[in-house]
Amino acid sequence: MLSSNTTDRNSRFVPPRKGANVWRVSNYMKDRESMNAQSSMTHQARTMQTIPRLNWKNIDWKQARIYVNRLQVRIVKAVQKGKWRLVKRIQKLLTNSFYAKALAVKKVVSNKGKNTPGIDGVLWKSDKDKTDGIYALNTKTYKAKPLRRTYIEKYGKKEKRPLGIPTMKDRAMQGLQLLALEPVAETTADRVSFGFRKYRCAQDAMEYIFKLLSRRVSPEWILEGDIKGCFENISHDWMLNNIPADKKIMEQFLKCGYVDKHHLYPTDSGSPQGGLISPAYANQTLDGLELILRNKYSTSATGHFNPNYNKYKVHLCRYADDFIVTANCEAVLYEVKQLIIEFLSDRGLRLSEEKTVITNIKDGFDFLGWNFRKFKGKLLIQPSAKSKKKITRSLSNTVKEFRTAKQESLIVKLNQITKGWAEYHHCVCAKTAYALIDHRLWEMLWKWAKRRHPRKCKKWIKSRYWKNRAGRQWSFCTDKVVLYQMMDMPIVRIKSLNLSKNPFIDADYFVMRKEKHKCKRGQAFLNSAAARNGVYVL
Repeated sequence: MLSSNTTDRNSRFVPPRKGANVWRVSNYMKDRESMNAQSSMTHQARTMQTIPRLNWKNIDWKQARIYVNRLQVRIVKAVQKGKWRLVKRIQKLLTNSFYAKALAVKKVVSNKGKNTPGIDGVLWKSDKDKTDGIYALNTKTYKAKPLRRTYIEKYGKKEKRPLGIPTMKDRAMQGLQLLALEPVAETTADRVSFGFRKYRCAQDAMEYIFKLLSRRVSPEWILEGDIKGCFENISHDWMLNNIPADKKIMEQFLKCGYVDKHHLYPTDSGSPQGGLISPAYANQTLDGLELILRNKYSTSATGHFNPNYNKYKVHLCRYADDFIVTANCEAVLYEVKQLIIEFLSDRGLRLSEEKTVITNIKDGFDFLGWNFRKFKGKLLIQPSAKSKKKITRSLSNTVKEFRTAKQESLIVKLNQITKGWAEYHHCVCAKTAYALIDHRLWEMLWKWAKRRHPRKCKKWIKSRYWKNRAGRQWSFCTDKVVLYQMMDMPIVRIKSLNLSKNPFIDADYFVMRKEKHKCKRGQAFLNSAAARNGVYVL
């Protein structure tokens, strides 16, 4: 009786009654520990049977994007309604989800910096490394490692731009946090901010400026603004107090320090360039400048705010840390400059005195690689002299680097440079610049060919490297590749962007807009002489 009764109690985890013998209590505790251990092992075994080992190639990426986008849309709607507690809860749900972690890892292992390691020298190349990287993204126990400091050259300057390269795990965690921060940033951002934002580009900023300055009654005075060391000088306290993100992890990103020449240095300010989330932090810091200017200069005579009323024609256009402000007189821009200085000082930033100037539209100004200038009341947008000089230097260095290489290798490299530059300027008045760059490149290639064959005549050199293709006598090509000429790039104006659209809620608008522009460019190329004659058909 005693043994059966004891067995029955232990099987149901019923503790012995008060006053029981000591030996019975001891047996009860031993049996309970053994059964708990057995139960735990059984649960682990059941889990391993029901959930197979994850394979990187078996992840349903389409379903992952759908799931993450659904949560991002919920964040956007919560921000629009001002429900910030709900925003925080959905952000936490997103950053702890498997699909979000998988997309963050995929972004890290598929971008240009996938072969650049951090201070630990670790790269995620195999499927096992990528899978382990997903499970390593734990927001509760995360601790960032110091950045690896490297420097890149600034065009036309002696000083170099510092970059901070995180480890693969830190990059993935930044990508994960960016998935949660981006919906908030896109909803609360300035309408006229175009840099480092989803579905926005420099061409959209150019088109917006064209609408501001192309009319006869448009403002004529422009303030060219540039923030000195924007990424390196942003106040950490301001970001931690005002950016709606996970404060604990954000502090890890900001305070991780960097290693330069085997020495560890702290980071007391700024969001180092090189991280995935740094542009989002910078945009969030500078957002609000448009609202300050509108509240100041869009107030009617009765003292009421009216966005359609702008007596002094003050308008802002910003791309990352570069911006311009328009006005109908020079005195107003000095007031605007003072407002901007006060706005930046709260964030630990200040304007660059060298690059911040006030100019007239008749004299022209450079912005994002273009020159904006009015000629007899007509606004012309052309590639800037600095941009043309930069592409010329890049082509010259490439030709010198490939002076002993095969012609085919040289053509492939040159096409990457020329097509990229022509693509960037395809929506402005760039035909003259295209012809100039094509001519300069021809001169470089002629010198390149003469150096390889110093004892051959000019006719032999021409027949060796330049062929007759589709009626074009001087076509630098081989049997496999043809050198692309910028003059064959059609000029197609980009449609102006609807600034009120949100990329998460109105994604269809942005996709259709992109497809329509792509179709217009494709049709323009088919109508060009190069396409009709089949110059690039091999």
